[in-house]
Amino acid sequence: MDEIKRSVLRSPADVRGFADFEGPLYYAPTGFINHADDPNTLPLAGSRRGFSALEIIRRREGGGAESMILPLLALEGWVQNSGRVDEINAVLDRLMAKRPDYAGLDMASCHVMGIINVTPDSFSDGGDYNTTEQSVARAEAMIEQGASIIDVGGESTRPGADDVSEDEEINRVVPVIRELAAKGHVVSIDTRHATVMEAAIEAGAAIINDVTGLEGDERSMEVAAASGKPVMLMHMQGEPGTMQADPQYDCAPLDIYDYLLDRIESCERAGISRDRICIDPGIGFGKTLSHNLELLSRLAIFHGLGCPILLGTSRKSFIGKIDPKADPKQRLGGSIASAVNGWRHGVQMIRVHDVPETVQAISVASSTAVV
Repeated sequence: MDEIKRSVLRSPADVRGFADFEGPLYYAPTGFINHADDPNTLPLAGSRRGFSALEIIRRREGGGAESMILPLLALEGWVQNSGRVDEINAVLDRLMAKRPDYAGLDMASCHVMGIINVTPDSFSDGGDYNTTEQSVARAEAMIEQGASIIDVGGESTRPGADDVSEDEEINRVVPVIRELAAKGHVVSIDTRHATVMEAAIEAGAAIINDVTGLEGDERSMEVAAASGKPVMLMHMQGEPGTMQADPQYDCAPLDIYDYLLDRIESCERAGISRDRICIDPGIGFGKTLSHNLELLSRLAIFHGLGCPILLGTSRKSFIGKIDPKADPKQRLGGSIASAVNGWRHGVQMIRVHDVPETVQAISVASSTAVV
């Protein structure tokens, strides 16, 4: 992958070069600050977070991409010269607009999603919560510690994981979901199988979280649309068994943005409105370390899709590549750092194993108005 090369703007001609560009442009808010404290910023997705500049990105002929950063105070002149007035106004509207409540949760805040893997072989906590009683107790502890959502999964999607029948997956997740939902908790079902989605929804699941973006099962889109439930669409290159076998992108943030836009539009055509959709760039799913880091540095580009953003980095292998001494359960520091980075970029939901530490970190970051 070619990283996005940031242009050094030395003259008005450099800025006009982007204005004269006829291809598609991508827009990533940047220069983050507490919006309530600065009248020169715009609100990010209706939250207290604000942005003071736009990174404008274009693909380069021959591959890769380049960008320039324009302070908002200089944006109006560039917009007039570019001839993209309607486009930029629409982009700014999407970037600023408060997202509708999602599964009853206020999207002006950053929510923590607690992970419950009812599996023997998940990469981090496989076998820790194999029984319904263990899983429910763990989930209730997470809720007490500040989790807004509990994500229940019965199939590991790590590379090389054993195949699980749909019946076995249902037997693992449904009792947990039923008990948690009966107590009024917001539960998502983490599955790529339509039959499991149906069983989970009947048991009380409020959200469908599909790592294949509703592409892994030919019935998934139909089931999700008919359910009326919110959905989470994740990007994954390939499938779990092969996704880490030399993944390739022209420019990971832009390629994944385009993919997610296509999936959103497919959902809308199928009857799933945009206010029911959350997107997830899929950190670690068919991506190298450099792909993951490029995505984490430009998470805010995905606000342009007009949907809430879910970020899942907890204990993932990219942290172990940066710190090879850290096995999955020793990656708390990297998990917290990437979670705070997500909060800084305005992400609305963060999927984690370590709930109290993440809640505390985000609370401190919010209180100190980290920029």
